[in-house]
Amino acid sequence: MFLRNCWYVAGWSKDFDRSLKAETLLGEKIVFYRRADGTPVALEDACPHRKLPLSQGNLRGDTVECGYHGLTFDCTGACVAAPTQPDAIPRRAVVHAYPVVDRYRLTWIWMGDPALADPALIFPIENYDNPAWGSSDGGVLDIDCNYLWVCDNLLDPSHVAWVHVTSFAGAGTDDEPLEVARTDRGVIVSRWIYGKPPSPYYAGLVRFDGPCDRLQHYEMFLPGIALNKSVYTPAGTGGPDAPPTPETYVNISYNFMTPIDGDRTRYFWFQHRNTDPQDREISDKMNAGARMAFEEDRTVLEAVHRGMKTPRTPAIDLGLDAGAKLFRQMLSRAIIAEVAP
Repeated sequence: MFLRNCWYVAGWSKDFDRSLKAETLLGEKIVFYRRADGTPVALEDACPHRKLPLSQGNLRGDTVECGYHGLTFDCTGACVAAPTQPDAIPRRAVVHAYPVVDRYRLTWIWMGDPALADPALIFPIENYDNPAWGSSDGGVLDIDCNYLWVCDNLLDPSHVAWVHVTSFAGAGTDDEPLEVARTDRGVIVSRWIYGKPPSPYYAGLVRFDGPCDRLQHYEMFLPGIALNKSVYTPAGTGGPDAPPTPETYVNISYNFMTPIDGDRTRYFWFQHRNTDPQDREISDKMNAGARMAFEEDRTVLEAVHRGMKTPRTPAIDLGLDAGAKLFRQMLSRAIIAEVAP
């Protein structure tokens, strides 16, 4: 069901501290905490004795003490103390330890073979440290649907014409042809829309007046990371091979889908723009607008999930589903290859 030998976002780094925090990711129960030096730790949230969640225990220094009989585990998952039998720590008293890394204000977790957990494989965010780029705080949203429905949505530029009328919609988003391309990391669905007004969300952000040429660039990477890029440039200056102008506005929405289980998704996001790096008012406005739009998505996607779980008749596909279908095929092949002997 899930690709495991890859990095997922476990949460915002600020949300993990010197306390035990229980989470479920990819159907697995995990306890998170930070060592005294700030290093994040993630362990299987179950004592091997009677499976009491370790998150119901106590943090003792950098170790976790089970709240039932005091079995104590270090950051590697090894049992280092058994108070009821101090001279005979059970050899099988081990819990799984997950590799975790802080990067880009996010805490990432490797859900597969720890020996394969290379931090260099964490999704790269270009211009993250560029002082000329502004960033929103971002957010998190739990959606009661399978993560693949969220991925489908983020490979579908057309839905904005109906779901996001007051934000991302605009002339051409309902019927302009889409281009689909496969990359070594995922799928791109994109289109240029020429000579139209900017969408409501961007009308107050672009640095020019009048109609624009607009790029909708929706890109999905394995296992479920979306880079949605919006480019706005004065009419007549846009296009696939056109260089940017001094007025060209670029905003990239980074979206990270982490399955909680087969029926729930934790959705993290933030925006990154090529203007106004210090303008808190703009950042807050963009963040609020994005959250409003994602709440609109949540209403639709939760209903889609319920409908697709118990269909009375077979579902059909439209031409706009080509990118999502291609991504699902790539992901399915990667999962099969991962579990193949």
